[in-house]
Amino acid sequence: MTLTAEARTTGTPASQAGMRRRRAAETRAGYAFLSPWLVGFFLLTAGPMLASLYLAFTNYNLFNAPEWVGLDNFVRLFQDPNYIQAWKVTGTYVLLGTPLKLISALAVAMLLNNSRRGQGFYRSAFYAPSLIGASVSIAIVWKAMFIDNGIVDQVGQVLGLPAGGWVGDPSRTMPMLVLLTVWQFGAPMVIFLAGLKQVPTELYEAASVDGAGPVRKFVKITLPMLSPVLFFNLLLETIHAFQIFASAFIISSGTGGPARSTLFYTLYLYFRGFRDFQMGYASAMAWILVLVVGAISFVLFRTQNRWVHYSGEGK
Repeated sequence: MTLTAEARTTGTPASQAGMRRRRAAETRAGYAFLSPWLVGFFLLTAGPMLASLYLAFTNYNLFNAPEWVGLDNFVRLFQDPNYIQAWKVTGTYVLLGTPLKLISALAVAMLLNNSRRGQGFYRSAFYAPSLIGASVSIAIVWKAMFIDNGIVDQVGQVLGLPAGGWVGDPSRTMPMLVLLTVWQFGAPMVIFLAGLKQVPTELYEAASVDGAGPVRKFVKITLPMLSPVLFFNLLLETIHAFQIFASAFIISSGTGGPARSTLFYTLYLYFRGFRDFQMGYASAMAWILVLVVGAISFVLFRTQNRWVHYSGEGK
């Protein structure tokens, strides 16, 4: 007996039931493999975030029960001169460090994009600082380099620059920290390098035939083709810049000095929460930071259509 087209398509009730059981078994297996991550997410991420949201509306010192105070913590924030200073320091760091880091990463990626002898060594050497990350050891070494009579001070004196370390000078601490983040450009460099490998060489050849120079090729071909990668790096590095803590804590010796020049937002949040035991106030600070970073990310996503060009869109 032959099956009709409908029977072949839908199958018998028994086969449909078997298919549903297999799908259910696959679903259970998938959730079983995901369960460690789900447990970690709800216990270590979502749970503490919800608790922090509640504490932001309370007066809590870690020792007594939280006392509901409503919006008082948020009102106090903008009456706190140290809080305003923390935003100024962090904003300056983000506006200076992020563009310089991306420019350095892109410049080195373009240099390494051409085939040359020892290319693998150079790529590894430039990427190595990013493997170390913003660790305590790197911050200690960086501080030792920029203190009075440190190696940077000694080289500066040889070059005729004024003597004196950068660590104790409020006008030099921000450039010193910006240099540290720019030095660790390896991660965005690798991403830029991967993007450069995807740019068709035919575009450059056609531009050369039309008489385009290196600058015009960069503006008209390289940047548009790299715009998705540039958007990704810009978003990621901006978020990372707002999270600076370890290097600022070590270089300032845990004080935010000199003259509050290293009083970054996360550092001041730490002071309020774990030094002054004002956990409700610190939680309010944390949620303001989440909202600001979220708003910046939202603006970047909303404006990407104006300058980010994906292949196949015909822009």
